[in-house]
Amino acid sequence: MNSHLEQLQQALAAAIDGMNEAEMNWHPPGKWCAAEVLEHLYLTYTGTVKGFERVMQAGRPLTSVPTLAQRGRSLLVLGFGYLPRGRTAPANTRPRGLAVETVRNGIIPKITELDEIIAGCERRWGPRDKLLDHPILGPLNARQWRKFHLIHGLLHVQQIQRLRQEREAPK
Repeated sequence: MNSHLEQLQQALAAAIDGMNEAEMNWHPPGKWCAAEVLEHLYLTYTGTVKGFERVMQAGRPLTSVPTLAQRGRSLLVLGFGYLPRGRTAPANTRPRGLAVETVRNGIIPKITELDEIIAGCERRWGPRDKLLDHPILGPLNARQWRKFHLIHGLLHVQQIQRLRQEREAPK
């Protein structure tokens, strides 16, 4: 498994280790709970897997020409590792109310599936070729997709850790 995605699996597993359903569903007003954060991540991984499946079915990378704005955002996120907070998640990645256990039990295997499909495309078209468009960052190669998911996932791991701390803090 790719080291970025392995690190992501380990960080997510550690972040939710020992959390019961009540803890997974607790949140401050107006914020996502840990279960919703996990569902958001699960949906991003599912969407990326589906995108890479379309690439394989098409028999060619599915990319566009990046805009200047996409190049800038890509440099910010992938070059500097900075993912701005407070951005609204794309509609297809917003929590829909999947069962906590479905998401908790499915997220680690979904990252493995993500790793396998990205690796398959990378073997077929090479490590440098842009393979698939990210909705905000534009066309990315395999390494960039993995790095994006690590950076994005670790941001949400921090969010889950903060939720745990807030819930456990004495009132």
